[in-house]
Amino acid sequence: MKILVTGFDPFGGESINPAWEAVKKLPKKIGKIEVHILQIPTVFKKSIDLIVETSKVISPDVILCIGQAGGRFEVSVERVGINIDDARIADNEGNQPIDTSIYSDGENSYFSNLPIKAMVEEMKKIGTPSIISNTAGTFVCNHVLYGVLYNICKYKIAEKGGFIHVPYIPEQVIGKKNTPYMDTERITNSIVAAIKAIEENKIDIIKNGGSEF
Repeated sequence: MKILVTGFDPFGGESINPAWEAVKKLPKKIGKIEVHILQIPTVFKKSIDLIVETSKVISPDVILCIGQAGGRFEVSVERVGINIDDARIADNEGNQPIDTSIYSDGENSYFSNLPIKAMVEEMKKIGTPSIISNTAGTFVCNHVLYGVLYNICKYKIAEKGGFIHVPYIPEQVIGKKNTPYMDTERITNSIVAAIKAIEENKIDIIKNGGSEF
C-alpha cells in the first residue's frame, strides 16, 4: 500500500507550519505502507492541482492531508469537506474567494472514507488528545480536503482520502497568551498512529465520536 501525506507551507504571517514540520519527519515505511510526502502551497487551486499531479506519478492508495488549526487543543480528524471557499484571510498568493464553489459539478459535500474513529482511538492510545472534527473550515484546508475527495470520486486518483488538523507547535505560541500547542514529535507520532489505523482498519470501528457543538 502507498500513502501520500501532504503538509502545507507557512501562512497567515507564520514562519513555520506544524503540518509540514511533522510530515517531513515521517518514516518512509510504516508497517507495510510505503510513505510519500509532499509540501503543498497554501494557495487555492494550486494546492489541489499539485496533489492531483503527484498522484498521477506515484499512484497512492491513500491520500492523507495535514493542516494547521491554530487554537485547537487536539489533533482533529476531519469527517467532511464542503463545496465552498469563503476565505477570512487571503492565501499566500493574495486570493480571497468569497462564497465560491470549489467544483461547480461537485456534490455539496464529500465525507472522508478513512477509518476516522479508528484513527482517533489509535492516537489516544499513545496519549495524544484527539477528536473527530465536523468542520474543516472554509479556507485552503477544506479546499484541499474537498478537492481530494472530489478527485477520488470523479477520477480515482486514490482509493481513500482524508484530512487531519494539528495544533500549533511551541515555537509558534511565543507571545500568544493562553494558546494551546503540541510538540512536533508528538504530532509526527500521532500521524504515524493514524496511518497504522488506516492499514489495520479497512472498515471503521463503531464508537461514539460525535460532539455537541
